[in-house]
Amino acid sequence: MLYEGFARAGFQDVRPAYGSILLALFEEEGLQMGELAGRTRLSKQTLTTLIRDMRDKGLVRRIRDAEDGRAYRIYLSARATKFRGVADDVLADLDHRVEEALSPGGAESLRHSLNTLIHLGRTDRSLGSADH
Repeated sequence: MLYEGFARAGFQDVRPAYGSILLALFEEEGLQMGELAGRTRLSKQTLTTLIRDMRDKGLVRRIRDAEDGRAYRIYLSARATKFRGVADDVLADLDHRVEEALSPGGAESLRHSLNTLIHLGRTDRSLGSADH
């Protein structure tokens, strides 16, 4: 459904797999690859492949870090900034569909459950610390 919505708006080359990267960059641009990997919870290898693909599609720019010449910072392109409005609209439509499909309170329950699962990996890491 995400892809169909993106395609209808003229962004048929934007894959839903780019979502975590785009969301992180919508929040803060100019992240180094390591920072972006941490925020997206993607491996550096996967992130590198996706960033290369996104750059080829004109969604992001890689600019050498002025403070660390070995590193690059990732910025949204003008095209990605334009896409943000499309993504917001498609996600709002998807939220509306979910709310219509579920019983009253079901959408909120689903959001809560998904949020719990998303944060489960972060909780597991803290359980492995020396305190536990």
